[in-house]
Amino acid sequence: MTTKVLILGGGFSGFFTARHLKKLLKNKVSIELINRENYFVFQPLLPEVAGGSISAQNAVSPLRFLIRDIKIRKAEVESIDKEAQTVTIFQGVQRRPTHLAYDHLVIALGSDSDLSRTPGLQEHALTMKTLDDARRLRAHVIERLEHADITQLPEVKEGALTFTIIGGGFSGIETVGEIKDLIDRSLKYYPNIKASEIRVVLLEFAERVLNEMPASLASYAVEKLNKRGVELQLGVGVSECTGTQLVTTEGEVINTRTIIATIGNSPSPVIKKFPVPQEQGRILVDRNLKVQETNNIWSIGDCAIIPLNEEQKSREDFAPPTAQFAVREAKSLAQNIKAELENKPLKPFQYNSKGALASLGAGRGVAEIFGIKLTGRLAWLIWRAYYILFLPGIPTKISVLWNWVMDSMSPRSVVQLYSEKTPEARYIHYRAGDRIYETGSKSDGFYTIISGKIKITGIDSGTGKEKSRILMPGDHFGERLLIGATRRVATAVAEEDTKVLVFSQQEFLKFAEGLPFFKKYFEDHMRASGLDKDKVV
Repeated sequence: MTTKVLILGGGFSGFFTARHLKKLLKNKVSIELINRENYFVFQPLLPEVAGGSISAQNAVSPLRFLIRDIKIRKAEVESIDKEAQTVTIFQGVQRRPTHLAYDHLVIALGSDSDLSRTPGLQEHALTMKTLDDARRLRAHVIERLEHADITQLPEVKEGALTFTIIGGGFSGIETVGEIKDLIDRSLKYYPNIKASEIRVVLLEFAERVLNEMPASLASYAVEKLNKRGVELQLGVGVSECTGTQLVTTEGEVINTRTIIATIGNSPSPVIKKFPVPQEQGRILVDRNLKVQETNNIWSIGDCAIIPLNEEQKSREDFAPPTAQFAVREAKSLAQNIKAELENKPLKPFQYNSKGALASLGAGRGVAEIFGIKLTGRLAWLIWRAYYILFLPGIPTKISVLWNWVMDSMSPRSVVQLYSEKTPEARYIHYRAGDRIYETGSKSDGFYTIISGKIKITGIDSGTGKEKSRILMPGDHFGERLLIGATRRVATAVAEEDTKVLVFSQQEFLKFAEGLPFFKKYFEDHMRASGLDKDKVV
């Protein structure tokens, strides 16, 4: 029987693991990769997408094209059952649960963002984790320029033309460089905005930027960004922010309508539910990249704590969460799975960084390669050459290179394209007989009936028998979200043509938090009808 390898995550770690496994084992194993999107995101290029030097589609590649002989499943991971050796996922429009068996499991789900520690940051900051984030940031910056060009209110114009970036790591430095480039090259289209009215501020709580690089290169980066008009405040953090202001830890109140957060990396929330050893939400693995206390579960990338030697005393004794390390971890992991299948000894993961590169925008960069320090245009050209070689797929390499060539020869576009988002509250029409959801589906919305009739059918937990009820206009269902329900315990079907108003889970919970009477109504309703005891909903 063919060995089944299941890979969770399609980022650098998951994608390269799948590619190396296929190359090493060919048809000896069945490989399936689960990812929320059907594409691979080349995250180092997201700042360039935000700045407009390349188009959004050039920072992504379809997984089905890159790894054609591997099964790709677009779905959301829910849980792991170690004893049964299965993973539960939600897939499809109705988010039906599906159980996938595995012989070997690779967890490579990356990281998430958590800005909740700073008041107002979660609500008002733009992030730089996904392709939609980059597209949204570019559209936002152009919107601020459009507004500033026409407003007659000085304080509004000041806020629109003040751009704040939080974080002085690679992502923050490259983002501020690209955004400043976008603004500078766009001003000729906005006659009512002077260059002197633009304020770009980068806040870094540490005493220096680019901590992963030598101090001399960090100093060069600060010097070049200062010359371009970027104001760097080092040793300064954020105490709170609103939609129009940011307050620093030094007490300065910055009038700004743009807050970009490149900090706050946190473990993926779903990992906390996995029955594997963890520390602060990240998975503990041994030197061979196998999850501790397991025989056939592996983990790499941002979601894992990977030791680089036998005794770990400091942060340098663990693999950093970078693309460079993720790619090498993937290769080592694939080799160890092959060795495990062939009953050969496993090899501990070992890798020393070959250096680091960062773009500062405007054709300048910094680089350290095998201990050699480079700055200026040469470093910037090496940065671009490295990523062209690193990009997966020949078509993507050609497209990105062509974008860069055209960007150097033509004006920066100020076309404003928004990423479409599904409304948090929306009307949906169902025909008679349409199934709205079924038992076991993911609980992801609250419904209230505008017109028509809905039949709810489930198993009564008291009698164990099937039970149904009919809901009419004005009735509602799905409110068990309030008590943390994650699965439907009944099936909902339209008895006749029906119109409903649907609130997303997040929107429903926000109403419950902000309106005490709203929450109390549903708590009383669930208690009176027995819905708080897993009865028919």
